[in-house]
Order: sequence, then structure tokens, then C-alpha cells
Amino acid sequence: MLQRRLESPLFFFCTSSPCSFWVYYSIPDIIQVGELPINGTEDMDRLMTTVPGMETYLRCRDLPTFCRKLDTEDSIFMKLVVEQTRKSLQADALILNTAEELDGPILSQIRTKCPRVYAVGPLHAQLNTRLNAKHGESYDHFSNTLWEVDKSCIFWLNKQPGRSVIYVSFGSIASMSREQLVELWYGLLNSKTKFLLVVRPNSVIGKDGEGEDVVMELMEKSKDRGYIVNWAPQEAVLNHPAIGGFFTHNGWNSTLESVVPGVPMICWPQFADQHVNSRVVSVVWKVGLDMKDVCDSKIVEKMVKDVMVDRKEEFAKSASEMAKVTNQSVNVGGSSYSNLDCLVEDIRIMSLKKLTK
Repeated sequence: MLQRRLESPLFFFCTSSPCSFWVYYSIPDIIQVGELPINGTEDMDRLMTTVPGMETYLRCRDLPTFCRKLDTEDSIFMKLVVEQTRKSLQADALILNTAEELDGPILSQIRTKCPRVYAVGPLHAQLNTRLNAKHGESYDHFSNTLWEVDKSCIFWLNKQPGRSVIYVSFGSIASMSREQLVELWYGLLNSKTKFLLVVRPNSVIGKDGEGEDVVMELMEKSKDRGYIVNWAPQEAVLNHPAIGGFFTHNGWNSTLESVVPGVPMICWPQFADQHVNSRVVSVVWKVGLDMKDVCDSKIVEKMVKDVMVDRKEEFAKSASEMAKVTNQSVNVGGSSYSNLDCLVEDIRIMSLKKLTK
């Protein structure tokens, strides 16, 4: 490796969640004991027994989607992910976008393979803390998205009662079929909960422009109950007092952006680390519900009612408690704040040692 020949220390920054990182690392062990490949229509809710620290809650259906069809090109992608994950643990240190308070048990497992792990997240909250301390302003003045945001949704939210709106967005990559969008929309409508729905241009798959047509049709029918935009300023939305829940794909950034303001989640994962994340959100952190592998209006309706009405206070309390410890971690003296300072100092010391050789 080039950095070894140059005698330079290697730090690996992983952008996915620690739990998904650990699952990726464990895939060869899962295969070795015969829990993969998945055989046809076998029980997808059976527990995986060979991912240390996750034996009591990680099911077959919670594995990354590329584990489901190992006789296709997914197997090539899986091998690449596993290879890169295992190689990353040869680094001098691993940097993770999480907090000790969020993922402590799994961080302990990862440290058995790579002892020097810096948990410095949530990074967006860490940045906000430091900018506030230095300049007295928050970084949300700046946009970090390639999509043009529609800020009109903030004005709409300003007119809604506190914790009365569910925010629905599935990230910048995922697409859905026309049928899935219709099921989702009917579930939201029948829940009688107000909603803010993000539907990116060209993200709905339909024949001969049917995807865009259905979006326009739903916008017209949703005027009294919901608001639909192409893209929203997500952090501003999630921090708005009118938001009471987040219907999300559970990409790691979106998950953390929901944790920080204490917004409960309904999880509809699509790919990559999202299936693992949704399981953690629902059964480990207990700040949401997991809707993976289905898209049915009745289920959408029930889950929205659970999060926004029937179990509202239960989820709000859990999410608030998690938000408190997470925000403490990025404040001065907190675990993530201190870990980032330690990371900077360790890099400085290593650089000085190299210069004096």
C-alpha cells in the first residue's frame, strides 16, 4: 500500500453507520456458518447468530439487500463491499459519524479489530456547535445539497400546529414506482395526519410520463391535507416545531438528522446500509417503526397513526431522550467533541514525528 511505503499514517473515514459497517465485516462469517445464501422463500425473520453484539435482534431481512441474491451481480458488489470493509480495518484509525452514546456496544465490537476508533458524530451537529462557538451563527445558513430546495414548505409549516405534520422523504437517490407512490399517498391521506411529501423530479417510475402525471394529480388532491415539493431543506424541516415524525429511507445522514432534533421515524429502507439502520431505529433505539419489504396503504396508515397519534407520546419521549444525549456528545466536553479534538491532536503529533525522522 502506497501510504505504507511512504510511512504515512492511514485514517479511514466511514460514511455509513457503525452497525452496517460491522454487518459488512461479518458477512464472510455469516456465509461460513450457512446462514447465507438465502434459500428461496425461507423465514426472513430468523435471527443472524454470527454478528457479534447483534445476535438478539438482527434478522435475515435486515441484512443489506445485496445479500438476497448471491447468484447475480449483487454477489460481485457484496464481495467488493466486504473486501473494502475488511481492508479498512488495517488502517491506523477508523473515523465514524456517530456518538459513543448512540452506538457504544457496536463500537466496542469494531475496536476488537481496529482499536483506534474515533466516534465524532453526528457531524452536522458537531459542525453547528463549533460554528456557533466561533462565529455565533449556525451552518444552516449554507446549503449542502445539489438539489434546488423549495423553501415555500417552511411557510406552510409555519401555519401548522406543533408536532402535527409528518415529513416524508426518501433521499436523493431512491426511486419508487407509480403504484408505490399511490399506496403511500392513500395511507397518508387516510391517516388524517397532515404531511409534507418530497417527490424528486424523475423519481417516480411509470410508463410514458405516468410518473410525473400522478405527482401532479396527487398534488391537486392533497391541498387540504398535505404539501408536496420537489426538494425540501431537510434539516430546517426536521427542526421545525410543526414536525412530529419523519417517514424516511433511513440513509445514515437522514437518520442522524432525525435523531438530533428528536423526531420519531417510520422506516422504509431501500438499499445499502438502510435495512440495518431501520432495525436499529426500531428495536435498539426504540424511536420509530420499521416498514421494510412492504408498501401497503393500510400499513402506512396504521404506522402514521401510531407515531403521530396513538403512540405519539411514547415515541416522542424516547426520541427526546436520545436527542438529549446525542446533543450533549457534540457540546464542549462531550464524547464526540472530545474525540474530534483528540483526532486533530493525534494527526498533529503523527505529522511532527514524521517530520523529525
